[in-house]
Amino acid sequence: MTTAIILAAGKSERMGPGTDKAFLSLVNKPVVAWSLLAFERCPDIDRIVLVVRKDQQLAAKAVASMFGISKLDKIVAGGNKRQDSVQAGLAVCDMDTRYVVIHDGARPMVKSETISEVVKMVKRVPAAAVGRRMTDTVKRVEKGITVSETLERDKLWSVQTPQAFQMRVLRNAYKELDKSKTVTDDCQVVELSGVEVKIYEDRKPNFKITTVEDLQIAGALLK
Repeated sequence: MTTAIILAAGKSERMGPGTDKAFLSLVNKPVVAWSLLAFERCPDIDRIVLVVRKDQQLAAKAVASMFGISKLDKIVAGGNKRQDSVQAGLAVCDMDTRYVVIHDGARPMVKSETISEVVKMVKRVPAAAVGRRMTDTVKRVEKGITVSETLERDKLWSVQTPQAFQMRVLRNAYKELDKSKTVTDDCQVVELSGVEVKIYEDRKPNFKITTVEDLQIAGALLK
């Protein structure tokens, strides 16, 4: 059994106060509906768990009903941090889940084919994530706006979602995680536990919506 956890409980701080980007309109449907549909159409996904803000659970249920998301198994409230939301999703996954796929609901351009490739990969390795090789020159800035160092970009990747894990690997990694530590993705959690992560290179657009400008760009690309 493969379960997808779609995260849509973020604070959307860069969108402005009181805004929940997951439910903003993108072309002809809410942002989160694009991801839900991609996972719904993916033959390698059996069930979906959707994590949203506590006050958006009814809205999420309405969106799922409106767009016919039959694989949606549960809707749960997220936590203060991303890792709290992931663990809330993990807690309600059925016991027969062998593989779990984590995806940011703010990445509406994800394709079902990409999801399938990551799922196929995680059946051979403990952890896998979608990523792209860095093409820009990357600078380290330790303080203010002064460049401290130029990094070797041929060794750098931009890692996105979906990220897939063998369920026991991710559960064990979260059990070992220092509760005071903040992580930026689930690959980091398993890396800290000593597990290797493999990258599936995907060149299709899959950026994360964080600003109004991102929403406009996504809208133009999805029309």
